[in-house]
Amino acid sequence: MKKVLTIILSMAIIAVLLIGCQTNGEVKSENNEKIKIGIIQPVEHPSLNQIREYIIIGLEEEGLKDKVEINYKDAQGDSSNINTIVSQFVGDEVDIIVPIATAPAQSAAAATKDIPIVFAAVSYPLDAGLVSNLNSPEGNVTGVSDAIDVSQIFDLALELTPQAKNFGFIYNSGEVNSASAIEKAKEYCEDNGINYLETTITNSSELLQATQSLLEKVDAIFTPTDNTVASAMPVLASEAQKAGIPVYTGADSLVADGGFATVGVDYTELGRQVAAMVKKVIEGEDISKIPVETLKEYATIINLTTAKEIGVEISEEQLNEFQIIE
Repeated sequence: MKKVLTIILSMAIIAVLLIGCQTNGEVKSENNEKIKIGIIQPVEHPSLNQIREYIIIGLEEEGLKDKVEINYKDAQGDSSNINTIVSQFVGDEVDIIVPIATAPAQSAAAATKDIPIVFAAVSYPLDAGLVSNLNSPEGNVTGVSDAIDVSQIFDLALELTPQAKNFGFIYNSGEVNSASAIEKAKEYCEDNGINYLETTITNSSELLQATQSLLEKVDAIFTPTDNTVASAMPVLASEAQKAGIPVYTGADSLVADGGFATVGVDYTELGRQVAAMVKKVIEGEDISKIPVETLKEYATIINLTTAKEIGVEISEEQLNEFQIIE
């Protein structure tokens, strides 16, 4: 009997030790239950929708279709809804939170230090306070950044529309990603003798008036990967086309919505990268040691229909070099 008790105690100790040695950030499913993934985005618009769709497609491509359960929530442009949704995810004990864009990622990071968080499309995660080190996040948060190379966009603008000497910036100053990108745009303009004006908005309903006011004073417009602008991008694009003014953007989806050109983010690939990172977490990699990633490739994209509307000619060489949207 004493021998049996000794064996039982030994097995119990081994079990406890094994549990204690689980990798930080590892996601375990009990009894073959599906792994619960909570996806939140701040508002519905093509860029963010595309990211979400390709995260889900990416999870399927990674062989996880039958192993995960997706719970998707949209905050409908209301910041208070973001916190409510994140609290629901934490209360429901989801296994992984995937916040799309900066505000949901910040809310999730503030709400839990235990649930792994894999963000999508946070342009400047250091500025947003999500990680302390891009190569070694050191907490429960990592993800894929959609930071854009503003200088490449302006280089393209000067190539396609060299007559543009006065740029207008339009964005929501409350979005950390946008404010950081605009600072880089200002630096470029100051270094290259380009004049600029900026107009800020707080919600999409202000975009029409802000656009109309700006178009009277500028030769071209730049808007970054701004969620507020993106949610009403056709408004900006339509007004700019009427005025014959090119709109340079930070993402392919904004060009597809009527913007003129970008060297920017392909959100389908970003979604797939996020899915691959989620798989790493599911398989037990320590999230605190998974580096923040950026896009592996950026695309130069031109909307040919918009080019015709605003009277900009694209050479044959450029047509062969760039991705074309019609």
